[in-house]
Amino acid sequence: MKLNKMINRISEWIIYLLIVAGVLLFILYPYIKIFAEAFTSGSFGITEYLSGNMMLLKNSLFVATLTTVASLFFVLSLTICFLFLSEKVQKIFRIGLLATMVSPPFVTSLAYITLFGRRGFITHDLLQLSYNPYGPQGIIMMQTISFASLNALVLIGMLKNIDTSMIKSARSLGAKSDAVVKDMIIPLLRPGIIVVALISFIRSLADFQTPTIIGGGFRVLASEGYFAVISQGDIHKAALINLTLCLPALIVFFIYNHFEKNVASQSHGQEQGSLALPRKGLFFYGSSFISGVFYLLLILQYVTIVVNAVTVKRMGNFYWSLQPILDTRIYISDTIIRTIVYSLLAGFIGSLLSFLIIYYSQVRHSKLMKGIEMIGTLPYLLPGTFFGLGYLYAFSGEPFSWTGSSMIVIINVIFKQLAFATKAASASVSQVDPTYYKTVHDLGGHTLNEWKDVFFPMTKQGFALTFINGFIATMTTIGSIIFLIRPGQKVLTLVMFDVVQRGLYGVASVIACLIIIICLVVAGLIALIFNLNRRRKRHVSFRTTAK
Repeated sequence: MKLNKMINRISEWIIYLLIVAGVLLFILYPYIKIFAEAFTSGSFGITEYLSGNMMLLKNSLFVATLTTVASLFFVLSLTICFLFLSEKVQKIFRIGLLATMVSPPFVTSLAYITLFGRRGFITHDLLQLSYNPYGPQGIIMMQTISFASLNALVLIGMLKNIDTSMIKSARSLGAKSDAVVKDMIIPLLRPGIIVVALISFIRSLADFQTPTIIGGGFRVLASEGYFAVISQGDIHKAALINLTLCLPALIVFFIYNHFEKNVASQSHGQEQGSLALPRKGLFFYGSSFISGVFYLLLILQYVTIVVNAVTVKRMGNFYWSLQPILDTRIYISDTIIRTIVYSLLAGFIGSLLSFLIIYYSQVRHSKLMKGIEMIGTLPYLLPGTFFGLGYLYAFSGEPFSWTGSSMIVIINVIFKQLAFATKAASASVSQVDPTYYKTVHDLGGHTLNEWKDVFFPMTKQGFALTFINGFIATMTTIGSIIFLIRPGQKVLTLVMFDVVQRGLYGVASVIACLIIIICLVVAGLIALIFNLNRRRKRHVSFRTTAK
């Protein structure tokens, strides 16, 4: 008995120390290295760089600000429209938004070029216009559409936390739909609105793919950081650019952290129920129209990608053809399996790591692990290229010469998703009654027994969702790994990014469709397995009760 207790204790401490060491080595250490490089190496520092490139910073802030405002306009319209829908239509509405989460981040740019480019289907073929799609207007439009879905899902999730008794009371006193939305819903959503606005701002600053593809001669800091490494080989300049991006991102993060706590604390002790409002008033008609336009753009975007994958254009006319699919084979012959394996490993290990961090932080109340959890938010806060550059500095020489290996790529995507995964894990773990843990110890169990009998069985639904998110995030990531992968070890998103830059839009569309299909199939399989296990247990429980 004592030997078994000692083994459990040693195993727990080994796991605990491995988690702490892993986060410090693979998150904090790369950031320390790149900050050191930016401040101590090279012939010029950040102040000299900023003074000579202030226009780049202004461009980045300009695009990020307008993208935030435009995205917020669509997000509020989508959220308000959701209030007026029946529960059945709400599910379809939410599925439509979720579907956009499984596509690569620059699919919108690909569709934009196909539809509105110099030889675009709408501008050139239908309207006979000579339109230049490249520039800040294209970046803002595509970032707005890309960011709106996730932000709308965040606000729609907050609607479930609103106390429905207040809404019912207002309606029983004769309040119209417009008054309920203006005087109650929007004020209650204000912390969430600020959070999604700040998220949009940070994501826009960090986005280098969209400006690279459709920015044309309009330069921003994120795309300049990418070209500094890829075209110029100037890693010091890239470090300074990314450090410049960090300054506004850090300010925004502190504001975000304040309002995010308000969002998290808003749902306690409230009556839950449907918020469906009467379909009347300016807010209903206005939000319905804008939401319809948004969904039309989404449908047009994905129809364009699918059609582009199975057609060719000759003499100004489109013809059905399998040529794009045939042309794609040479680009992805050895890439598909590698991408899926990377994503499965990153999804599972990242979910496991995040749940263990939350266990020690939230269940065991470890102060050290709370600090580790905070460090884990850094990859989410700072640009993905900044995280990738940190790995380039930290693991390309002694004592860790790992750059170019599959291991360092998988490690990077595991720790890149840690911030979101720990938040999802925290929400799942908070629903487990602490009494269960006490019962295990009262019966003579140890930490490993807690994990086996209580913690993971009672949080497996959240674990499955976190695993799915980690898988999809890895399948669609590009920023943090673009500097780490050798040419012969590319994943699907990097191959797609390369062929878009070469103008091979048909091949890029095929790869985009393939990524979306893989994500949907794997997510469906995981959800199916989870539901089958639940049904099987319910069936066994029913039979036992019947006996």
